[in-house]
Order: sequence, then structure tokens, then C-alpha cells
Amino acid sequence: MRRRLADVSTPARLASPGEGLGRDELALASRNHGLPLEAMRHDVTPPGLHYVLTHYDIPHVPDEATWRLTVGGCVRRVLSLSPAQLRAYPAVTTRVTMECAGNGRALLSPRPVSQPWLVEAVGTADWTGVPLRLLLAEAGVASDAVDVVFTGADHGVERGVEQDYQRGLPLDVARGDEPEILVAYAMNGAPPPPQHGGPLRLVVPGWYGMAQVKWLRDITVADTPFTGFQQSVAYRIRQGPEEAGEPVTRIVPRSLLVPPGFPDFMSRTRVVAPGPVALEGRAWSGCAPVSSVEVSTDGGTTWRAAELAADQGHRWAWRRWSHTWSATPGDHVLSTRAADEAGNTQPLEQPWNRGGFANNLVQRVRVFCPDPADTG
Repeated sequence: MRRRLADVSTPARLASPGEGLGRDELALASRNHGLPLEAMRHDVTPPGLHYVLTHYDIPHVPDEATWRLTVGGCVRRVLSLSPAQLRAYPAVTTRVTMECAGNGRALLSPRPVSQPWLVEAVGTADWTGVPLRLLLAEAGVASDAVDVVFTGADHGVERGVEQDYQRGLPLDVARGDEPEILVAYAMNGAPPPPQHGGPLRLVVPGWYGMAQVKWLRDITVADTPFTGFQQSVAYRIRQGPEEAGEPVTRIVPRSLLVPPGFPDFMSRTRVVAPGPVALEGRAWSGCAPVSSVEVSTDGGTTWRAAELAADQGHRWAWRRWSHTWSATPGDHVLSTRAADEAGNTQPLEQPWNRGGFANNLVQRVRVFCPDPADTG
């Protein structure tokens, strides 16, 4: 029988009860990586520790001088710009916490079969670039425009659909200044590494990672809503496959704990000594500034307020918190949860959707405190 493109691209599915991770998921996990949670001690994540999700292949860019960014579509003047020309525009640097929309997916039951994230799909960087609104203003947006579509150089097939990676934003978001969207050419003061979208990528503060189109080569102003695969099929919150679903957009609140003590190699259970233990972590939200963080050391039965570090003026970046715990011998489960100024907070019961998106259930960290009297 003649094979078709769809035959090599499996449809979305849920794992069967008791089904472990398959080779396809392990292959995805080997290509992508999360942030080691101990690296949250860095205010700004080193690029090699920042989470990475690549849908298809990392494009080979031998010389950035040959790279062009086109701004076209429903505009009065088409722009074609090199990275060097973009660096001549007024530059803006913004500290941004990025999080994959599927962060926490592997913890769901039933599990959506895809990149099997636990909770580490996050990182924070200082991104420097040109405000998108300046490029749109120079191109001259037509009065009937509604969406702006961003196309990356990564190409592949997903659920039978051959495609370039594309995402769209409403025009008012694309040319707004809160957040101010960047066409970025620097990460932490240096050219972005290949896996982070160099030479150019989109940075949309406060939105999940799917909006941050890497290897950006085309910006197209459209007079109709964008309905591409990554917009209307993927990255939708739905309970059933027949639903249109709600689009994934802004990051919901999350707090993560820097694992205390030291780990067991396989189980990752943490080991701490009895007595005062300094707990710390990071909290963020793309919906509104973080207003509070709470910590539980008894599996969520009781909660105590953590101390938030002073606001450093980085609206779109995570915020440090700290708490002192008096550890006693035995097994413990530590959790942390964040709330933001819009009244959003992390749930104590598992939310679920077919794509495993925007899952911000509170973290659970298992800790063992040995008894000094135990010589075993």
C-alpha cells in the first residue's frame, strides 16, 4: 500500500491507563531539556540552562549576514531587514520569564502523549531587540488589518500537516507597549544560541513559549484572523477532541521551589539535616504581578506565607521568595503556591485538558530528614 505523509505523523492521543513513556516521548525528551531547578538561584538563567523546546529541526544558519526579516502583507511599505540593520533601531532590553505551555504535562492522568515535561520547562533571560510596534509603524499597517502572523525557519510535519512554524497575534497586542513585544537579536547580552532562535526571534512577555517564534524570518500583517495549525489546532485548551477549545495565551501563576538539601540519584528525593532549612524559589505570572507566595511542609495540609524579595522592576520576570523551615526527622512533602494581583492562584487539585496546557498544579517535593540517632 502506498504510504502518505499522514502515515508518518501520528494523531494526538492520550496514554492508556498504566502506559509508560514510549520511545517517541523519550526521543522528544532527549531533544528538549528543562531548567535544573537548582539553577533558579540565578536571577538570569545562563542560556545553556534555560529550557528548550524545538518543534522540528534547529535551522542551520552559517552566516547571519544572509538572514533577512521581511515585514509585509497589508502594509504600505514592505520591509526587508538584516540583523545588522535591526541593531541600528532603538534597542529595548526586557527581562522575561518564558515557560512552555505544556509544562507539567507528564504529571497529568490520563497523560497527553507529547513532550513529557515535569515542571522544569522555564527560564529567565534578558532579551534585547527592536520593539515590534516600531517596525509595524514604519511599514504602515493597513486600516483593515486584524492579525500579525510570524513565521519561523523551522519546517516539519505535525499530525499530517506539513508546515513552517507559524503563530499569530491580534494587531492590538502586536503593536502594544504593555507588554512591549520584541524582535530580539540578543540573549543575556550576546547573540542567541542556535537552540534559542538566533539570529532573530520573537519575544512576547507574559505569554507562553509557543508565541515566542524562533528563527524569525517573516512578519505578515493580515486582514483576516490567522487560522494556521499552531493557532487553531494545536495550543488550544479543550476537554474533548471535537471542541474548538480556548486559545493558550498568557502564563498562569506558578511558584517553584529550589530543591533543598541534596538528592538521591534515581528517586530525586531530597535529604536534609534536622533543624532550620532555608527554602527559596521563584514565582511568576503573565496575568498580573505576583502578590503572594505560600509554602507547605506537610503535603498541603497547612500553609505559611513566604517572604517575597523586593520588586526589582522586572514586571515580566520571576520574583524570588524565601522561607525558613524547621525540619524534623521523617518524610515530608514540600509545596509552594503563588497568587497574583488579579486574584489568580495555583490550584490544589489537578486541572486537565487534552493538550496538557497551562497546568499549574502546586509542586510537590519529597524530602527525607534522617534521625541523627539512626546509625543504619
